[in-house]
Amino acid sequence: MEGGLFSALLLGSIVMLVVVLDHFLPLLLNLGAAPRGSFGWPLLGETLRFLSPHASYALGSFLEDRCSRYGKVFKSHLFCTPTIVSCDKELNHFILQNEEKLFQCSYPRPIHGILGKSSMIVVVGDTHKKLRNLALTLVTTTKARAGYLNDIERIALRIMGSWKDKKRIFFCEEARKFTFSVIVKQVLGLSQDEPQAAKILEDFLTFMKGLISFPLYIPGTSYAKAVQARARISFTVKAILEERRKNGGDSSQKGDFLDVLVSVGNLSEEEKVSFLLDSLLGGYETTSLLMSMAVYFLGQCPSALAQLKSEHQSIRANRKDEYLNSEGYKKMEFTQHVINETLRCGNIVKFVHRKALKDVRYKEYLIPCGWKVLPVLSGVHLDSSLHGNPQEFHPWRWEAYNQASTKKFTPFGGGPRLCPGSELAKVEVAFFLHFMVLNFR
Repeated sequence: MEGGLFSALLLGSIVMLVVVLDHFLPLLLNLGAAPRGSFGWPLLGETLRFLSPHASYALGSFLEDRCSRYGKVFKSHLFCTPTIVSCDKELNHFILQNEEKLFQCSYPRPIHGILGKSSMIVVVGDTHKKLRNLALTLVTTTKARAGYLNDIERIALRIMGSWKDKKRIFFCEEARKFTFSVIVKQVLGLSQDEPQAAKILEDFLTFMKGLISFPLYIPGTSYAKAVQARARISFTVKAILEERRKNGGDSSQKGDFLDVLVSVGNLSEEEKVSFLLDSLLGGYETTSLLMSMAVYFLGQCPSALAQLKSEHQSIRANRKDEYLNSEGYKKMEFTQHVINETLRCGNIVKFVHRKALKDVRYKEYLIPCGWKVLPVLSGVHLDSSLHGNPQEFHPWRWEAYNQASTKKFTPFGGGPRLCPGSELAKVEVAFFLHFMVLNFR
């Protein structure tokens, strides 16, 4: 009995020692070379403080504290891994531009579990290049389709028409209805009223709740429900693909991207389904957040709202066609300033996950091989040395910005993993704002 208890205590002590050594050994081995910083507690490190909620137009207490103590580049222990955190414009640019050379995309394992191993967000190397080229084809096909802009207008007007008899609306929900209707039309050729679209939306809402939940796969948890919802969405999407395949994939009749995907021969069925899910995720969640942020910030800035309304009244007065078209979109200069400033203040994507493929020396910093690297995009967007009064929503600042500003403005990432759908998102938001400011206070 005593011998068994002693063995258990000995084993527990060894396990604890291994955990502690595994946590602090990288810190000791790179004591003089890596940037200054701290590792926090074993296992958890400083992850909880790093992820603590804060306003989108603020860095949050963790980054503010670490940047003031160690500078814009520091070491930490995040997501169970030794990590270099960068809020530096030049280093962030260097990391994003050296994808697959010095650094590689490296998201935590639970993200792989919920998005799927074939997701474009997590795959690397040639597989990512192949899927990204397909995403660019989606963008090209969508923009070339004759009714693309008309669809956006019809969907926007239908959503806003439903507000007429409501005393209160929850704008975030309405924005999601709009972006979901647009993306399922673009990607799957479905209208919002079709049963398959309604089924996908129901499962997608469950999926989104789990995407940002604690990654614990126990029946009943948000994470487990999200994994199950993804499986159901995959089943529905596979059925849509199979139906289109049986119908011969005649793009001259449907005119959508799904026929292009059906004809692609160098992708497995799982990769095709994952790609469609990625497209739905990108076109649904991030775009609706951008819309919601724009409306929020405009509500805090009456002068910007007044100028935006004036611009769109002028576009409407000079419109010759029945529908708003690409020529009208090109005239939305101040609208683009509003969207860019929303992206800068809203920081929808605050940081991205990378890891060092080898020891990387950048200026005075050494980034050890195998360490996680987090370029914090919001750290650059809210840097007072790059943007005057960075916490102020001020769209007019974009009148003076040019191509040289790209390093200090990276809302869609950069390098080989630059978001391929960024322009489509801006078009959707601009069209929605056009009809909203002309019809609502």
